[in-house]
Amino acid sequence: MVMDDLTLALAALGGLAILGVLAYNAWQVRRAGPRRAEGGAAHEAREPVLDDPAAPGRPLRVEPSLGDAAPTLDAEPSATATAAAADGGLSAPLEKLPRRLPARLDALIDALVTLHLEHPVTGELVLAHLPPSRRAGAKPFLIEGLSVDSGNWEAPAPGARYGELQAGVQLANRSGALNEIEYSEFIQKVQAFADAVGASAEFPDMLEVVGRARELDAFAGQHDAQLAVLLRARAAAWSVGYIVQQAGLQGFVPGALPGRLVLPGAGEQAPPILVLSYDSKAALAEDPNQAALRELTLAFDVPQTDPEAEPFAAWYARARALAQAMDAVVVDDRGQPLGPPAFAAIDAELKRLYAALAERDLAAGSAAARRVFS
Repeated sequence: MVMDDLTLALAALGGLAILGVLAYNAWQVRRAGPRRAEGGAAHEAREPVLDDPAAPGRPLRVEPSLGDAAPTLDAEPSATATAAAADGGLSAPLEKLPRRLPARLDALIDALVTLHLEHPVTGELVLAHLPPSRRAGAKPFLIEGLSVDSGNWEAPAPGARYGELQAGVQLANRSGALNEIEYSEFIQKVQAFADAVGASAEFPDMLEVVGRARELDAFAGQHDAQLAVLLRARAAAWSVGYIVQQAGLQGFVPGALPGRLVLPGAGEQAPPILVLSYDSKAALAEDPNQAALRELTLAFDVPQTDPEAEPFAAWYARARALAQAMDAVVVDDRGQPLGPPAFAAIDAELKRLYAALAERDLAAGSAAARRVFS
């Protein structure tokens, strides 16, 4: 009888030990897994992208290399963003794609061609004969009409009458300078259009145009910058839902592309102030919250963003806030930690870059700058 009681006691102790081991293992697995959003998992909402503004061809990143006092957090996240983040991003608003207003020709960045008309033509005639593709290689070109009624240059529209037309091809963008082949293609398309509407075209000399294009491209190449820092997890990795939730608390919303969160710009045509990105494969996974992510990139496009939006202050403040909330360290692409002195030095260099762009009439955030640096 005593032996039976001892056997039962030992069996019970053994069972408790096994349960303890299982519980410990479950705790270890949970601890080793990615941090998850509080209040439920989040699946990042996405919308189709109309155009990718970051065309390849020119390096965009200027590495942080910088000094002392740094900006403070510029504003509290909105109540909407905070509420959206609280449910893990499920109800977060999508990034609004900038509403595209018609681009305007600009003698600073376009090679212009005057199209003389013997008599005014209708907007319907112009629209009917526009080239089906208004690109010459990698360079966009535009056709405008001088309205008989308003006396202003405008994009062709039905019901309007035009006494003169002009065409222009962009001299440079992030794919490089307009070259001889692209300019020849532009001439060919515009000449066919001119013949169709009964206009005579005056084309600038090719060598002059290509020379201007190379000079503009050289300037743009020296003043193109995308500031970016990395946030790396110190310990536990992050799930997609956790990233969306923590970013939402800082005002970010899901972007148009998977793996992209944005801090929206203020105006209808304004690009995002900041972009927070992570591995798009994790965002596209069947269960994004099973992915363990350890690195985020926080960036802003300097020429594209109006300094009035204070993108640097927002960039610095969000980097600090996210690092603290997510237990991360802020580093450059070489893995070197960045503190207040480095950010202050970046700020000083950024001010010089803004001044150089403004001096060239390509102020950051202006229509001309957004076209050239696209």
